[in-house]
Amino acid sequence: MLKKALGRCLLLVSVILPNLMVQAEEVNVYSYRQPFLVKPLFDVFTKQSGIKVNVVFAKKGMAERLMREGEYSPADVLLTTDISRLVELHDKKLLQAVSSQVLEQAVPQQFQATDDTWFGLTTRVRNIYSAKRLGNISINYEDLADAKYKGRICTRSGKHPYNVALVASMIAEHGEAKTLEWLNGVKANLARKPQGSDRGQVQAIHQNLCDLSLGNSYYFGKMLKDDKQKVWADAVNINFPNQGNRGAHVNISGVALAKYAPNKANAIALMEFLVSEKAQKMYAETNMEYPVRAGVAVSKLVASWGKFKADTLSLEQIAKHRKAAIKLIDQAKFDL
Repeated sequence: MLKKALGRCLLLVSVILPNLMVQAEEVNVYSYRQPFLVKPLFDVFTKQSGIKVNVVFAKKGMAERLMREGEYSPADVLLTTDISRLVELHDKKLLQAVSSQVLEQAVPQQFQATDDTWFGLTTRVRNIYSAKRLGNISINYEDLADAKYKGRICTRSGKHPYNVALVASMIAEHGEAKTLEWLNGVKANLARKPQGSDRGQVQAIHQNLCDLSLGNSYYFGKMLKDDKQKVWADAVNINFPNQGNRGAHVNISGVALAKYAPNKANAIALMEFLVSEKAQKMYAETNMEYPVRAGVAVSKLVASWGKFKADTLSLEQIAKHRKAAIKLIDQAKFDL
């Protein structure tokens, strides 16, 4: 009887133990992106790998949270929405390098850190939207400072990360002195004090408050698919700036490995999955952005906006001018 009981116990352990091991396979993601935008990707990853993905939506204060948690942080993978936030995490030493040929080969050098601490996942253009009544126009970022646009430009805060990155790219191209002159010129041409979101600027064009605005490319797609906001998008053309010279400024959504990742192997597996052809297509279509992986087609809607020439300067180089960009924006009193 004792042998039979012992046998049943061993059988029970042999059934339960593997299940416990499977349940222990997980990865924790801190995301600037809302969970519903990335959940379809994670569901596919879990189905393929058996690794459960736990998501914490940390749009504000991700760096502060990671610093507060320190070595006890449960965070494995960090998803961000632009280069400024990646650089903030990097500068505060909250990331660790990842040695992965999969990531290095899938992500163009322009969109990854030289020390392997972060990698781009998708790209978006900092477009110039124009009132449709102006017809098709060819425009550069530099043109926004032209006096002919006085009282005709709308934008969100100059210190928003999307605009900070654009100003940093201007510094990389023209130097600080000329960029400050440009900022002063753009400020003089504003129709109103910087405010609201990128979509709010397109709404302002629809309301005839201004003729031109800055905005990320994916917002155009989001507005076109929104019953209320479609009328705003229908009132503008989406323009890719600087097509006759260096090309349009692009930014990224990115991914990084947290410094104290408790599930490092699973985290790297997820990061590598996110640059796979299947994930790249899903991610870009869901967010109406451009895949970083070469050869992956954009969505039909995004393709309908046409092809464009992008600035080839690495985002890491642009990010080096981030602090100088903020200083110049303050110096120009851009938001006042």
